[in-house]
Amino acid sequence: MDRISLSNSAFEGDNNAYLFADGRETVLIDTGDWMETTREQLEAAFDERGLAFADVDRIFLTHWHGDHTGLAGPIQAESGAEVYAHEADAALIEGDEDAWEEMHELQEQYFDDWRMPEEKQAVLRERMASAGGTNESPTVTTFEDGDRFSLDGYDHDLEAVHTSGHAAGLSMFETTLEGRREVVSGDALLPVYTPNVGGADVRVDRPLEKYLRALQKIVDAEYDRAWPGHRDPIDDPAGRAQYIIDHHEERSFRVLDALDRKGPCDTWTVSADLFGELESIHILHGPGESYAHLEHLERAGTVVREGAEYRLADGVSEVLAAKDDERWTLEY
Repeated sequence: MDRISLSNSAFEGDNNAYLFADGRETVLIDTGDWMETTREQLEAAFDERGLAFADVDRIFLTHWHGDHTGLAGPIQAESGAEVYAHEADAALIEGDEDAWEEMHELQEQYFDDWRMPEEKQAVLRERMASAGGTNESPTVTTFEDGDRFSLDGYDHDLEAVHTSGHAAGLSMFETTLEGRREVVSGDALLPVYTPNVGGADVRVDRPLEKYLRALQKIVDAEYDRAWPGHRDPIDDPAGRAQYIIDHHEERSFRVLDALDRKGPCDTWTVSADLFGELESIHILHGPGESYAHLEHLERAGTVVREGAEYRLADGVSEVLAAKDDERWTLEY
């Protein structure tokens, strides 16, 4: 398996595409985004290996975000490759107008629920409109968690591992390389940043709960290595996953602390306390992440929602004060 690094202006760092080209079929996991620069880079990487887009037999996509799916349509058009994605993301990847309209309507609803200022909404809408590519969309074959795919001419399979949270259909692909259990983790596990939950895909119900579950799945799997959607390989996937679990626990404390200091407040106010002034796509990610934690804490009984505002449940402020110098483990 070859890792191909592709440029990306997003904060996560360069995207990765993963190429299997040593067997009787050519397989690609993720394609990079829709930009012409990315296409040129991927074409050059193929050319170095004596390949062209027309040689691709199958494409597996980790999730619907454009920086992972942007070239799937053009490659399929040249090669006739079968494109696979989790059933929860297939309609968006195929460019289904009804699915995208439903997404946009839900986003608008959350912008109001979060009390996002109108001027920030305008900036965000412009940013999201400019992020869309003009490439043709692929036709998608769907898979579910646990589906296994044999690769012709290889001594290992790919198994889909559904890891919802960052995106509804986000999936990893587990395999065995040279006797090691490894996983192409997409955005479920990144080496530097923690994937956004709550804003990156507003369709996900209970986004933090689902993402924590996905991280625990990675911890329990004890993979030898993870190949992420951005940046370099992760040599201790379980350790990195546990670090992100701990990070979210710490962020939950910060949310509780904000409510303790400020009193009842809306999602946008909590977001401002956590992340400060937000620009570009972070206008979506900041309140989305804050909402994911507030919703999670509400179901845990630690936070109470009243309209658009949240407050600490009775007695929580006293517990926070008593535990000020100690670690308090939240019951998830």
